[in-house]
Amino acid sequence: MTLALDPTAQDLLFREAHTANTFTGEPVSEEQIQAVYDLIKLAPTAFNQSPLRITLLRSREARERLLPLMSRGNRDKTGSAPLTAILSVDLDFHEKLPRLLPARPTLKDDMYGEAELRERHGSFNATLQAGYFLLGVRAAGLAAGPMSGFDAQGVDKEFFGDGRQKALLVVNIGRPGPDAFLPRKPRLEYAEAVSVL
Repeated sequence: MTLALDPTAQDLLFREAHTANTFTGEPVSEEQIQAVYDLIKLAPTAFNQSPLRITLLRSREARERLLPLMSRGNRDKTGSAPLTAILSVDLDFHEKLPRLLPARPTLKDDMYGEAELRERHGSFNATLQAGYFLLGVRAAGLAAGPMSGFDAQGVDKEFFGDGRQKALLVVNIGRPGPDAFLPRKPRLEYAEAVSVL
C-alpha cells in the first residue's frame, strides 16, 4: 500500500467527496463543528500562526444579511443550507503569537510588525487552514459547499465592520440533499502537474 490512510478514508476525504450544491434540512450541531475545528487546528501553518477565523451563520437573520452579498447562483443554496460559515483571516493574528509560540516572544513584532506583511502571511496561512477546514467537514461525514462567488468587501463591511478580518471563503455545510453533486470534472494528470528535477 502506497498511502497510510485506508481506502475508505481516502474515499471519504477525496475520491467520493464532491462540492455539495443542495442539503437536507438536518441540522449541523455545535459539537460537530467543534470536533471539526479541534481536528483541523492541529494542521500546519507557518510559525503556528492560526489566522483563520470561522463565523457560523445559524440564525435566519444572519443568513438574510449574507444572501444579498452572494452571487446570484449561490443565493438559493446558501439560503437553504443548514449552516453557513464565513472563513476569514484575522489581520491581528500576530497578537496571539506570544501565547502560541512562547519560545519566540518577540516574533509578533520582529516579523509581523508591518501591516502589509502581516496581511500577506495571514491570508496565505488562513487559506491553508480553509482547505483543512473543508477536509475536516468531510471527515465529520458532512458535505461542504465552498464558494468564492460573493461580494468580499460587502461581507467584510457587514460582518467585520472593525476591519480586523477579511473574508476569504463562504462555505455551506450539511448533509447532501437530492442531486447535490455535479459530475466529477477532469483533473490534471500527474505528469501534467508534477516536475522532477
